[in-house]
Amino acid sequence: MSSLYLLSLLLTADGDKAEKCLLQSLEDSAASTSVFKDWARSWARRMIIHNAIRMIDPRPADGISILNPAPRGSVANMQAEIAAVVDIPVFERFVFVLSVFERLSDQDCSLLLNCSRRVVAAGRNCALRRVANLESFEREETRVIRPSEAGPRGSAHSFHSKPA
Repeated sequence: MSSLYLLSLLLTADGDKAEKCLLQSLEDSAASTSVFKDWARSWARRMIIHNAIRMIDPRPADGISILNPAPRGSVANMQAEIAAVVDIPVFERFVFVLSVFERLSDQDCSLLLNCSRRVVAAGRNCALRRVANLESFEREETRVIRPSEAGPRGSAHSFHSKPA
């Protein structure tokens, strides 16, 4: 159940919307025709994706990047990795989550998001660049101190520190 909520959270970028999306998806799954037990999990994921798309309506803008990331307050209590994904602009975030985490093809993403495969690929590339830039920024924030710089042997100095 937590992975279903996480998918909903990554797509909607808001705890309340994620909860509504998850509950609606579970209701939709229960109301649909019977699904094989082995397919229930993938059916629920599919319903979450469809409901999140209906709720958020992600659309590519001219030049791909949409300048409307999630509101800062909704990211405050999330783990850094989740917050990094939630901070990606809406359309790019949907493409990233669907193609990278859910492993949907560009064709499937383009059908779900009602856009071309080229736009999907461009959105994913923008999202990947954002994630890569965040990672390189964090690496610059923390530098490794060699054991010879850490002080006398046996001392309890940290090997990671902020640059001076």
